[in-house]
Amino acid sequence: MASTFVLLCLAVSALAIPTPEVERRQAITTLSAAQVAAFRPFTFYASTAYCQPANTLAWNCGANCQANPTFEPVASGGDGDSTQFWYVGFDPTLKTVIVGHQGTDTSKLLPILTDANIVQRSLDSSLFPGISASIKVHDGFADSHARSAPNVLTAVQSAIAKFKATQVTIVGHSLGGAIALLDGVYLPLHISGVSFRTITYGMPRVGNQAFADYVDSHLSLTHINNKEDIVPIVPGRFLGFHHPSGEVHIQDSNAWEACPGQDNTSSQCIVGDVPNIFEGNESDHDGPYDGVEMGC
Repeated sequence: MASTFVLLCLAVSALAIPTPEVERRQAITTLSAAQVAAFRPFTFYASTAYCQPANTLAWNCGANCQANPTFEPVASGGDGDSTQFWYVGFDPTLKTVIVGHQGTDTSKLLPILTDANIVQRSLDSSLFPGISASIKVHDGFADSHARSAPNVLTAVQSAIAKFKATQVTIVGHSLGGAIALLDGVYLPLHISGVSFRTITYGMPRVGNQAFADYVDSHLSLTHINNKEDIVPIVPGRFLGFHHPSGEVHIQDSNAWEACPGQDNTSSQCIVGDVPNIFEGNESDHDGPYDGVEMGC
């Protein structure tokens, strides 16, 4: 699914070879089987975002929907071309509103071109009021997010009101992970009285150092990377892009390691394990994430 995306990443990021850093880090820890299993419903929710909006609204999208059978959809949208698919609903088992964003669908051209648009810009003050102009993000990701943001906000507000929800969880894979992270910044600026959590898979770097620092200070983020996936190491740090904290890296042994800090350069974490694009494996991008392959 993501092969064309990765080839474009190779073309635009051929120099994305991180420079080793010497810094004090907390210990890398291995997640328990129970901790890994706790992510599984959200992994399926991220995979579900690849399904057609009509199917997510009816919740009849096959195995992805069947994995979370109690989910109650509220709204869905996007065309998978100029606007990525998205959906919003409520999981009464997990007691959280779910927001899902589609990743890069290689059968569509425009989202792929968006991924290759390596330019940074400040966040739109109408969508992100009060955010410093020093906080900059990938121009194409910002455009993709903006196209669905108002409708997603309305749907989340409706879901909170309808189900008296107190938590919102935002998920996405690949480009969908980037949009989910931007939603993680965007939604709390317009909604109060609830907690937010963002979980992404195979997410590329989204913004600059100021953005990563803002995320660390304001968001609850887990970004999960699979083995030697190339996508999480692009755009390169030499272009001024930085990952926030919160990485979990799936090893070749299938152990899940929590990697503290931003862009942790340990060989147990994605930046150290895949020091440049020539040492990655594009087939790892779609999974499996605890047995779940992304896609509908």
